[in-house]
Amino acid sequence: MIQAKKKFGQNFLIDDGIKAKIIKAIPNNLVRIVEIGPGLGDLTQKLVEFSGKIECFEIDSELYEILLDKFASEISEQKLKIINADALKSWDEIARQDYFLVANLPYYVATNIILKALSDSRCKGLVVMIQKEVALKFSAKAGDSEFSALSILAQIKGDVELLFDVPATAFNPQPKVVSAVIRIIKDRDLIGGFEALEFERFLKSAFLAPRKTLLKNLSTFSSKSFIQDFLARENLPLSIRPHELCVALYLKLFKEAKNERREYPNSRREA
Repeated sequence: MIQAKKKFGQNFLIDDGIKAKIIKAIPNNLVRIVEIGPGLGDLTQKLVEFSGKIECFEIDSELYEILLDKFASEISEQKLKIINADALKSWDEIARQDYFLVANLPYYVATNIILKALSDSRCKGLVVMIQKEVALKFSAKAGDSEFSALSILAQIKGDVELLFDVPATAFNPQPKVVSAVIRIIKDRDLIGGFEALEFERFLKSAFLAPRKTLLKNLSTFSSKSFIQDFLARENLPLSIRPHELCVALYLKLFKEAKNERREYPNSRREA
């Protein structure tokens, strides 16, 4: 029996009921499904049965060899392709054509992979299992204590659903945390192109210190007087915290702040 490797964050999903719920959450009629970190291939088997066009990216060379043997028939029938590679370093291969991401993601790279998929126009959506704490950050709504930059970056691309929790007993070895499955169907792009990177910097400033006011945090991005005027025009208190502003107002504030920065490039130096 192969041992899970801590360096790859391996926790093999063994609960058939959870696998079935993941498959049920995937949209029908997908042209191409990408799985990152197939592990021992238990979810992969269900994916092949669900759809005949699966590509897997496995970083572990030992598991890769096991998967090649286990799925020799499916590979020969061109229902399945398995690539021995670090997905984050091989994203051009993933993004060569449209795809839908389905995966039990290793915790240590889950956030980076989701953000990469969200920013990739080739990705049409995802159903992924991640640490519940991270799932809450992606799926939180304005006003929730977990609402964060991750929530906004996900929700400008599509609706985020936290589908169900997954107990530690569903894995071998058992992780020390509860997991959860989220689904994002990408049906919009409210910030795209070159603006996307600047918007991420803006959100980083906004959530720099979540317990401080939005006015205080954004003083590194725009002038204090501009932020005060914006909040007044929107009938919002100066004491508003970053998690209390909705996605639509973050978008509006960003666009107006960009114009203010262009018009008054030195205004952020105000005391």
